[in-house]
Amino acid sequence: MLPFSYATRNLLRDPVRLLQKVFGAALVVFLVFAAGSFNEGMKGVLTASGSPRNVILLGAGSEESVERSEVSVQAETLATAGIPGIEKRIGVPAVSGEVHYMGLLTIPGYGEEQALLRGITPSAFEVHREVRILEGEFPRPGEILVGRLAHHKLKVSKEAISPGSEVDFEGQSFTVSGIFEAPGTVMESEVWFDRSDLMTVIQRDALSCVVVRMSSPDGFKDAELFALQRLDLELVALRESDYYAQLAGFYGPLRGMTWLTAGLVAAGAIFGGLNIIYAAFASRIRELATLQAVGFRRWAILLSLVQESLLATLLGTLLASFLAVVFLEGVTVPFSIGTFRLLLPMSVLGLGLLVGLILGTIGALPPALRCLGSPLPVALRSS
Repeated sequence: MLPFSYATRNLLRDPVRLLQKVFGAALVVFLVFAAGSFNEGMKGVLTASGSPRNVILLGAGSEESVERSEVSVQAETLATAGIPGIEKRIGVPAVSGEVHYMGLLTIPGYGEEQALLRGITPSAFEVHREVRILEGEFPRPGEILVGRLAHHKLKVSKEAISPGSEVDFEGQSFTVSGIFEAPGTVMESEVWFDRSDLMTVIQRDALSCVVVRMSSPDGFKDAELFALQRLDLELVALRESDYYAQLAGFYGPLRGMTWLTAGLVAAGAIFGGLNIIYAAFASRIRELATLQAVGFRRWAILLSLVQESLLATLLGTLLASFLAVVFLEGVTVPFSIGTFRLLLPMSVLGLGLLVGLILGTIGALPPALRCLGSPLPVALRSS
């Protein structure tokens, strides 16, 4: 076995080539972190947005989009009376008739931006238990309640939609009454209106859905039976968790494109790295042959070359990890129905480390085998 110090000394013989190896590996691993954090962030926010105890009553045929759904206003009262097992708190049944609408908001000093608007009544807080008002109060007529991440979706500063600020919608001005949070869900990017206000402004006389919170997850069967029995209402029942799982599937191709893009860029970086490693090893063919001539076996030299490559790629992996924590973790990314934060869980960090190890090992083998494949007399005479 060659001493480990031989590999480390060879790395420092050509600092420029070392930097090329390190930054090439860092680029590949950073792209893996970026794609992984994007996928984990989007998947996490969609998974966390739905509660298995919540049932959404939608208009038949609109199971894939609550914004396109239309439900009679009377369905809220009828569902409250007709579905057994609805959870109650202080005698108030957890039933919320809501209007969901994708609209353009104008903030003074900024342009128009699209956001998901939700028309609610106070009973929405009985259904969406994760929602909590951080500042201000529940919106009265002429007021709106804004999610704490809505400024990312609207591309404005936090101060622009702080309590007391004005927001224009369909030619009317609304005052921000407060800020709410709903950790880890898409609701944090929404703007909540008084339901009557929103229905009046968009000239709508029907709800988008009725959300019912059951006492237990098994209560879904009762809500489903109600939807099947009331043919006049033309309803379909969906678990809220299933609805957001469908949305996650809808965004699956987008998440796949991130992996494909990262893979294509990484492939280019990998082939460039192979050329760098081959050039580094090829310039030392006579040195490697000399090592064989003095008694070192080829497999021992090969292992030393792999060690050398691993040192460079792991340095690049360490650099990529630092850059990912600084520039990726916690970054808020808007998408069509809300925003999500880039996450770096252990699974993504482990994948990055694995890619670094594979780059260092597999990337060094083809150039090393080719350089060690020449007959010893030919290699000793090489220049």
